[in-house]
Amino acid sequence: MRSRLLAGVPALLLLASLSACGDDTASDPEKADSPSTPTAAETTTAGTPDAAGQCDWVEEGDPARPVDLPPTTPEYTSDVKAVFTTSIGELTVTLDAAKAPCTVESFVSLVKQGYYDNTSCHRQGNDPGFEFLQCGDPFFDPKATDADPKTGTGGPGYTIPDEVDGTETYPAGTLAMANTGQPHSGGGQFFIVFGDSQFPPNYTVWGHLDAASIATLKKATASGNDGYWAQSGGGRPNTPVTFESIKIG
Repeated sequence: MRSRLLAGVPALLLLASLSACGDDTASDPEKADSPSTPTAAETTTAGTPDAAGQCDWVEEGDPARPVDLPPTTPEYTSDVKAVFTTSIGELTVTLDAAKAPCTVESFVSLVKQGYYDNTSCHRQGNDPGFEFLQCGDPFFDPKATDADPKTGTGGPGYTIPDEVDGTETYPAGTLAMANTGQPHSGGGQFFIVFGDSQFPPNYTVWGHLDAASIATLKKATASGNDGYWAQSGGGRPNTPVTFESIKIG
């Protein structure tokens, strides 16, 4: 298995979800292919539930934590409130289920199963135009003194459909899914944008933080990162961000 990477514009790569592959060899971002901007055909056909209103979950690999597949019929079709209780304070989020019903369904299902409890964000970028925090990998231990080869590879054991149309933008406060650069390859990892960023429209946008939460995140991320992912952009956060619990509704 190759690494799953998010590609930005010139030279920034974010290590994305291995969605469920759990491949220890996938920790080297230099060995991965860089994804390209989706074509018009890809962006117009990707993402919404199928003609029967169902989400297409594709089982793949072993989950980082045992979870059941989400329901195939999305429960939510309009805005959903969520509160992330984290080590840096509460982050209040609006989940956009009208735009990304399958992504929101997957996230809510994982939240209800405790998948994200006590997980920490493993990658942070502070370069202007690429300011992000990548989260959702249960393998990552911010207290570990040595590199864990699984870091950045944890997924829920399935992939989810893209929900993109090619018009996506990533201003501060955006929640978006990580992927491999291939269609429909997202899993459990996502990234939170804390400064207006210039990613290509490859990544499903499924929510937004409120203004107070953006300020909280900017304060925490101002301490920078350790450069661990220097070859492909960013590093582990100098101020750890751990999800203690997530409340939906």
